[in-house]
Amino acid sequence: MMRRLLATLLLLWPLAAGAVSSPADMLPDPALEQRARTLGREIRCMVCQNQSIEDSEVGLARDLRLIVRERIVAGDSDAEVRSFLHARYGDFVLLKPPFSWSTAILWATPLIAVLAGLGLILGMRRRIAAAPAVPAPLTEEERRRLAVLDAGSRDTNRA
Repeated sequence: MMRRLLATLLLLWPLAAGAVSSPADMLPDPALEQRARTLGREIRCMVCQNQSIEDSEVGLARDLRLIVRERIVAGDSDAEVRSFLHARYGDFVLLKPPFSWSTAILWATPLIAVLAGLGLILGMRRRIAAAPAVPAPLTEEERRRLAVLDAGSRDTNRA
């Protein structure tokens, strides 16, 4: 039973890869189609979470794939297609947005997270090193209370 399920999944897997673009949407020239697919992997589907338009089945992704192909057929370079989409949709449409002051926080967040983690680790190590290794001796009052508790514990155990 498990082998049949695995065999079925393996046979259907190539179909999922080909389902991204319908054959009618593909360019007749294989070189241009490959260029469009490569460029489409750099463009973010604005509905999906971090998927390129080539990996998404959403209607907006299909529309963006068609726009990319139209611009390529019109003779635009890859940079011109990216600029066209960037001007229309902003930095968010690019999976790798350009570095600017408005995107600096996006680029700096991983570094800030690593530095904050290192700071926490160092702070905890200092706190552990500063903690006394030997506990302070008991005061006379604490010894008396401990003796009373210990005597009560012995009486309970005998009964």
